Amino acid sequence: MFRMDPTTLVKQLKRLGINVDVEAIDADRVIIEEVGGGRIVIENPETTMIIRMPGGKSLLQVMGRPRRVEAEAEQAPAFTEEDVRLVAEQAGVSLEEARKALEETGGDIAEAIIRLQEAKQG
Repeated sequence: MFRMDPTTLVKQLKRLGINVDVEAIDADRVIIEEVGGGRIVIENPETTMIIRMPGGKSLLQVMGRPRRVEAEAEQAPAFTEEDVRLVAEQAGVSLEEARKALEETGGDIAEAIIRLQEAKQG
């Protein structure tokens, strides 16, 4: 996948005569709130940076897999990223599998671990 570090981006823009300020951001999640209440969520983005352009405008670059969350389906998560990491570690599965199990169990850590361990055995 295409990735560009902030230093390379600044150099390329300067060659084009555009002076910018770039700030890299180490983000776990990016959420875009839409008019009407929906959201676009990008979990574990690969690259996130703010590019401040001349004239006061900024661009935000986010690379990852977006998912749309409709307004009526939107709820506060019943678990945290720390919970996801704990379940993944204890059950010996990927973060994605752990997150899915937590969603299915409504955030019940113990139940998620048990389900994942049982699925691995049988």
